[in-house]
Amino acid sequence: MSKQTKYIFVCQNCGYQALKWMGRCPDCSQWNSFVEEIQEPVINRSSGASLMGMPQSIDSISIDPEPRLITGIVEFDRALGGGIVPGSLILLGGDPGIGKSTLILQTAGRLSRKGFKSLYLSGEESPQQIKLRAERLSIHSENLFILSGACIEDLFEKMKELKPDILIVDSIQTTYSSALPSAPGSVGQLREVSSKLLRWAKETNIPTFLIGHVTKDGAIAGPKVLEHLVDTVLYFEGDSSHLYRIIRAVKNRFGASNEIGVFEMKEAGLIEVGNPSRIFLEERPERIAGSVVIPCLEGTRPILVEIQALVTPSPLGMPRRTAIGVDHNRISLLTAVLGKRMGIGLGNQDIFVNVAGGLKVDEPAADLGIVSAMLSSHLDKPVVPDTVIFGEVGLAGEVRGVSQPELRINEAKKLGFKTCLLSKSNMDICRSISNIKLVGLDSVRDLMQVVF
Repeated sequence: MSKQTKYIFVCQNCGYQALKWMGRCPDCSQWNSFVEEIQEPVINRSSGASLMGMPQSIDSISIDPEPRLITGIVEFDRALGGGIVPGSLILLGGDPGIGKSTLILQTAGRLSRKGFKSLYLSGEESPQQIKLRAERLSIHSENLFILSGACIEDLFEKMKELKPDILIVDSIQTTYSSALPSAPGSVGQLREVSSKLLRWAKETNIPTFLIGHVTKDGAIAGPKVLEHLVDTVLYFEGDSSHLYRIIRAVKNRFGASNEIGVFEMKEAGLIEVGNPSRIFLEERPERIAGSVVIPCLEGTRPILVEIQALVTPSPLGMPRRTAIGVDHNRISLLTAVLGKRMGIGLGNQDIFVNVAGGLKVDEPAADLGIVSAMLSSHLDKPVVPDTVIFGEVGLAGEVRGVSQPELRINEAKKLGFKTCLLSKSNMDICRSISNIKLVGLDSVRDLMQVVF
């Protein structure tokens, strides 16, 4: 090693640099995130200046929409905003074993059968291992090419020869650039490799998929700059205890963010779920206290889910508050509203709230459904099975309107629900909707009179 070699400590979460090791990053407050790295040499990028075009008037720029590549996997196309945009850089993250490589291999198989030449770079598996997965998924195509390796410069050389239409990198944390001395997966390597892939994708107009590992907190491993660089960020949600997987777009420059696609994991791979509302309500028990159906909105898609609540006297000095699929703090807030505005004290009760099916609901429209489920369990009185409930609950106990109530009500009608409880402000907008009874509520006090 040269005497001129210098070492620095880099936070693997945000990229903050320091001359000595620190237990806690002063920038992002993450503990034990500093790793010693060789200081990166200054890379001369002046040669790239010639690629910069001349300034253009905004009125002279063509806005002809480029045709999207339709994968044929409807739920995946929905999450992408209608298909793959040529030249886009797409980051797909999720827990180990959730199905990232399976989905991306199925996508490559569909596109290659349509005549698109696909290149799958794997830094973790051998070609034989990928072939075994492809056999299980019944993927056979002469246009799907597998490459095992990790060096980005070698990849560019292979792509000059092959000239693929789609590129897949599995995973971005194992890929490295020989121009940097740091280890694969470090902050410097992630920035350099992602930047090179981004420039290549924009120059060649070839869509590129990056598969990323996630940390124990559920975020994509590496600095946030990785998410800022790419055009689209998709997260795979779900766990091994549920058959269903949800792919969610948390960033999309070419479509609606927070759009979701729903899949079922089977032996033959990921199978699309065309009507997730029916799936999530399939095993719902009828006339059981503590069960309420709410229409939540995921991007532009309404989905009916079951909220379950169990309220029971606590044998402990500190009652438990457990929330699965909803915000824990929201449960405490709604419990306080019930105690203050309705005189129903639940301070000595254990409260468990669960969203059946493994879906996560984080919009305020679920408030009224959660309150109804908790009251139903506490009073041991079931809600009428063909009723859906939605609305935001304020600290004064008032029921507020939410966005796009018509979509939610129409989804409930499709599945045979007869009654909908909502805010009066939303009811005024939806009076023209027929074949379903609408009941407007001003406050949670009205909920007691109408439902219980």
